[in-house]
Amino acid sequence: MEVQQLFKNLKKEAECPLCIETVKNPKTLPCLHSFCLECLDKLANFARKQLKGTIKCPVCQTSFQIPETDTFDELPSSFHLNRLVDVLALEDGSVQSQRCSTCDENNTATCYCFVCQNFLCASCFDAHQRLKATRGHRNVLIDKLQAQDVQDLIHRPVMCSQQYHEDQPLEFYCEDCKVLICYKCTVVSHNRHTMTDTQKAAQEQKMQMANAVAKVKVEIARYENEIKRQTDLRNKNKIEILNEEKKMTDTVEKLICDLREHEKKMKDKFREIYEAEQKHHATRLENFELVATQLKSCVERCQSILERNFSVEILQTNHAILERCNELFNARKPNLYKSPHLHYLVEEKLDLVDRVVVTDPSKCVAEHQDSKEVEERKETYFEIVTKDSEGLQCYQQDDKIKVDILTPEGDQLKTDIKDTKDGKYTVAYTPQSAGQHRVEILVNGQPLTGSPWVVEVHQHQYQFAFQFRVFTEESGDFAFMYDISVSQKTGTIAFADNWNKRIRLFSSEGKFQRDISLDRKPLAVAFTDSGDLLTLFRGFNKNLRLFSEEGQLIKYINDIHIEWPLRFSIASDGRIIIIGSSDNKIKVLSPDGNNLLQSFSAPDCNESPFCAIYNQDKFFASYPSAKCVKVFDKTGVYLHDIGCEGSNDGQFDGPYELAIDKYNRLIVCDAGNHRLQLFSLSGNFLSKIGHRFQKIAINNDGSLIAADIKGECIYIFH
Repeated sequence: MEVQQLFKNLKKEAECPLCIETVKNPKTLPCLHSFCLECLDKLANFARKQLKGTIKCPVCQTSFQIPETDTFDELPSSFHLNRLVDVLALEDGSVQSQRCSTCDENNTATCYCFVCQNFLCASCFDAHQRLKATRGHRNVLIDKLQAQDVQDLIHRPVMCSQQYHEDQPLEFYCEDCKVLICYKCTVVSHNRHTMTDTQKAAQEQKMQMANAVAKVKVEIARYENEIKRQTDLRNKNKIEILNEEKKMTDTVEKLICDLREHEKKMKDKFREIYEAEQKHHATRLENFELVATQLKSCVERCQSILERNFSVEILQTNHAILERCNELFNARKPNLYKSPHLHYLVEEKLDLVDRVVVTDPSKCVAEHQDSKEVEERKETYFEIVTKDSEGLQCYQQDDKIKVDILTPEGDQLKTDIKDTKDGKYTVAYTPQSAGQHRVEILVNGQPLTGSPWVVEVHQHQYQFAFQFRVFTEESGDFAFMYDISVSQKTGTIAFADNWNKRIRLFSSEGKFQRDISLDRKPLAVAFTDSGDLLTLFRGFNKNLRLFSEEGQLIKYINDIHIEWPLRFSIASDGRIIIIGSSDNKIKVLSPDGNNLLQSFSAPDCNESPFCAIYNQDKFFASYPSAKCVKVFDKTGVYLHDIGCEGSNDGQFDGPYELAIDKYNRLIVCDAGNHRLQLFSLSGNFLSKIGHRFQKIAINNDGSLIAADIKGECIYIFH
């Protein structure tokens, strides 16, 4: 690239979006856009005159509070723009801004030495050339700059601003003070502090910025998808309204002349609905586009910094960028606006078409009946009472009552509306998950008083009920628990006693029932839908056997397509999910165990899973060494991880056993952290139960059954 074209590009990059001139004293707003300090202060002064306490970024429209001093001088300066302004001053002939940094005469600089990292005047340059030690240095004359010289000047080392340190480059980063320092600073003012090389520190923070950018890109994709969905809904709404308007028009044209006035009124009504609905859609689209613009703008700024890869700039801007990314993530996300269904009703009698409706939606009420705080999976009720303009309860057969209850994910919850024919409507619904649900009620197309409101659905919490020992004091023997299972048919609790080659059976109340003696040590046990016991043994043959609950052998399943089986589970459709230590694969067998249906493993993972279960078209597998639970779709394609290494909520130290309760929550036995953790099926952390458990199962009544780490006691949680 020619040097003139390069200067032209740099000048465009250094342009203030407000004054369209090369930026002067550039200041960077928290949204990462930079402007002249004078331009920002003028904008603030104009806002103050209009009695406003905030300004909006001219680029992304983010609002910021005006400082009490009415100046943005305290904002951080843009390192990159300041460096560009310095270089552009050379091309403009404004060399007065660069002085010789070698002599005391403060002469105008005519060249730059890339080795000494100094601007030199003509006299100093001559002396520089005469000295044998500096004769071979790379020097460039300011009036003969080339494109590469300009790029090198932009990326020249940054010198320390401390007095007497001006000749020292900023080569270190103080981890204690979070500032860039020179070598002299390490001795004078940062002695015994933790030091890191500038490039190393920048590389670490560059990874943080890159991760933040990746997350923002995902948000951008989501918002672009929402924009498309909102646009499709708007277009669909427009078509629906136009089609219904045409239907109305065709109907009216068939009527006699005295219906023309009716046609006019109905057209006006459709136009009002159309304009109102389009306005709603336009508002939501504007909100989506605003957020998407802010996200894209943030990504563009971050990517430009990452592409320039200048350590000082990365270190100076990292905090602001991470704060901006967090601000965008935590900002309230707009919801999709879905238009209410529109339908033009044709009545046989004219007085039914044009009559004045008695019911006044503004007077109607909903009697919540303490339904603002409910529990998930529990049926909840509230009543809608229709009233006339006088506030008296009334009933009209043609009243249209519409109730929309949206889950935290934005899905529509099923409702049941019972009309008692006296002006009262009983609404029943059963929330399937915890979180805030939005309830919106329309009476004849108009919002009910107090609508919409938010219902807080609380998560079901397990409460300890009782515990019992897995071996009886009468027998005096010791049991070593390898696996635990519960019959969904009878509630019987079974555990595989590997030490004594048996299966022990207890009632759901913890009463000992019987032992099933075996000729080999069992590894795992699970109840089938019919109440039989499927038992897994180590070995090459006869390693999967089916027993009745009374202990009678029903059949052998010899070929299970895996050499060294470790664990297995039974899916709700009867399929057998089995894993072993030989090939790290999860294998799915037919309910009779004779056919191999699927075989898959986690990509880039050399570890065998410990446990695998199936629910709602997804496989969940625990990987203790990888410190996570991996999720696969119904075909075995890897989707994502749940959790990572650590001791905080949502982190693991050895996830082993898995179970899914009747509330569709994933329960993980986090053995290393001595607790059970509960997640939504999408991977969001919900709650935890602190104790050293090693085995878990869910009873047919929804109770949680857990065995302690020693395998001596079983705990029941209701």
